[in-house]
Amino acid sequence: MRLIELYILRRILVVFFAVFIAAIMLTWTVQVLARINFLTTNSQTFLTVLKFSSLFIPLAIPLVIPFVLVIAVSQTLSTMNQDTELVVINAAGIPRSAVWRPVLILGLCLSLFSFFITNFIAPYARLNMRQIIETAHSSFINTLLQEGSFRELGNGIYFEIGERRTNGDIGRLFIIDQRDPNLDLFYYAVEGIVTNDQNGSFMIMKNGEFQRRDNKNNNISIIKFDTYTLDLSDFFPANQTITIYPKDQLLSYLLNPDPNDSHYQSHRLQYTAELHKRFTEWLYPIVFAFIVLTIAGDARSHREAYISASFSAVSLSLLVYWLGYFFAEHAENNLAYVPFLYIIPISISVLLIFMLLTNRRISLPVRWSDVLYRFFNAWRNKGKRSHYPNTGGTP
Repeated sequence: MRLIELYILRRILVVFFAVFIAAIMLTWTVQVLARINFLTTNSQTFLTVLKFSSLFIPLAIPLVIPFVLVIAVSQTLSTMNQDTELVVINAAGIPRSAVWRPVLILGLCLSLFSFFITNFIAPYARLNMRQIIETAHSSFINTLLQEGSFRELGNGIYFEIGERRTNGDIGRLFIIDQRDPNLDLFYYAVEGIVTNDQNGSFMIMKNGEFQRRDNKNNNISIIKFDTYTLDLSDFFPANQTITIYPKDQLLSYLLNPDPNDSHYQSHRLQYTAELHKRFTEWLYPIVFAFIVLTIAGDARSHREAYISASFSAVSLSLLVYWLGYFFAEHAENNLAYVPFLYIIPISISVLLIFMLLTNRRISLPVRWSDVLYRFFNAWRNKGKRSHYPNTGGTP
């Protein structure tokens, strides 16, 4: 690789890793905050929460890599164009491939990396996340209830406790079971104890009463008790097995699924669609590399570079990714959409390669570029004037 190619690659990598780390941390934070309540209210340790949140990283990597590549390459080439470096490269007689090669090599490496993460790392991460959630759910009754809280723990099931004592006993317990629309069940108790054994989880209630109301005829029956044992498995059936979805499976399983798998038998189309998604989604980094080269891979006027390069590259990349996502979602219910998963990245790549080889490029219309340039230039000058009000916009 030539010195100029290494120089370009190094500049792209600096921007790429900066944006990549920021994007991963942002995605990780959003996902963790969306689920942190479930883990913390189930009294999970800090290490469990940290492990659970870290499993989001392999899931986010294939999603952010293509767009981070577009941002890094377009920003680097636009800066080089504004500093007249691309003009100097062209004037020195260096072939355009000197600019293309580092970008395409990086795009290819990222595509292969995305393929590896999607097919071999992300399924394990998804499965481990599901296991952590199931483990937290298994201790739901013991740990979720808080003093003075009135919570819906299931569809039509409500719990409230007055206090949780240091020995683990519960004081002033109230339970409502409205799962059956024709029958309401109410449990009151002064004290309660949760016990677990090989037969399941049980609530032993002391000094209380049990009310049964028939909603058809409004008849109410009341039974007072000194001790009453409630089988909590009636409220929360134990799920001995974790359902593994197509996204949780390795590529080897998708290629040869178990015909006896009950989930596969009832969701065959989803497994087929997931397999074809695995074969096509990893192509997007290299496709986006072609897009950004077609838009920003050559010297252009300062006005075009200032506005259209990054904006056009990101906008077109979003459009291409949205098309792929649209057909991928519909392919789960109709396999007629599967060919489009291949047509979109391959056809767009062929078209962009043709444009690169024939010195064509994608850009905004001149009129649009002028309008955007004037808008951003006015916005920038306004910011300077507000920052330096007494100097006419200059420090």
